[in-house]
Amino acid sequence: MASATHVAERPPRWARAAAADRRLGWLLLAPTLVILLAVTAFPLAYNLWNSVRHVELADPTADGFAGLGNYREVFADPAFRQALVRTLVYTAVSVFTQMIAGLVVALVLHRPFRGRGWVRAAVLVPWAVPTVVGATSWKTMLDPQTGFVNQALSALHLPGADTNWLGGEWTAWVAIGVTDAWKTVPFVAIILLAGLQVIPDELYEAARIDGASAWQAFWRVTLPLLKPALLVALIFRTLSALLVFDVVFILTGGGPGNTTETLSYINWREFLVETDFGTGGAVSVVLVVLSLLVAAGYVRIFRTDGGDRTDSSREAAR
Repeated sequence: MASATHVAERPPRWARAAAADRRLGWLLLAPTLVILLAVTAFPLAYNLWNSVRHVELADPTADGFAGLGNYREVFADPAFRQALVRTLVYTAVSVFTQMIAGLVVALVLHRPFRGRGWVRAAVLVPWAVPTVVGATSWKTMLDPQTGFVNQALSALHLPGADTNWLGGEWTAWVAIGVTDAWKTVPFVAIILLAGLQVIPDELYEAARIDGASAWQAFWRVTLPLLKPALLVALIFRTLSALLVFDVVFILTGGGPGNTTETLSYINWREFLVETDFGTGGAVSVVLVVLSLLVAAGYVRIFRTDGGDRTDSSREAAR
């Protein structure tokens, strides 16, 4: 009787095979997971540990547990608070404008026209150019004396021909935003273009039959079904904007004065200029927490799954 009960309680063969496949999958993934932990989790943990200690290369005697002292020092620093505000404002403005620009480019590239393949390839060129090369080129073009931008404005008799683009706070931010957009709008566009290409044409045909205008089809068909691609683009673009450093470093070096310093620039300065690994670690932790909060917020707002997508498709088809 006990033996029969034991046999009856054994999981079916397909369940045992599935469990064996899962174990094999984890076994094959284990080496990669170990490497990822070694190159990500350990540095993060070590940086977190440094953020609660006094660690200064310029002062070998500065050692010991600081607790939350580094964080209090960071948030008490006016330069950090100003950089935090600048970073958040820049992130909001740049992400909003670049998402709209990327969506417009994606919609244009999605429509059939002669030479579309060549145009798609050309749009990707700025994204493929290394940021250092692109930012240096823009810095040269924005030179007030010999730059292409001012010369073009002068030749066209347009205002701004004598503007020192990198010499003023607001014009410097405009230059940073334009340079960053030149690099990242193609990235946003290619993600959204991939999302557009998986939307069935039958839905647009059904919308036209029902008398929907192009604007109504965009709001009722395109946008709902583009949510997954929008989420991916938003997360990548927002995290990139929050961590912006290279464009600022090359174009303005944080100037004029410190008016274009961002959180990543403050982080670089604490680590590599001040060699204060404790304070630098605290700034890094703030950046990581801020990035995680933003990513989690996007996922919560744009939460979607296969069922949501199917429901949106059915609603649009009606």
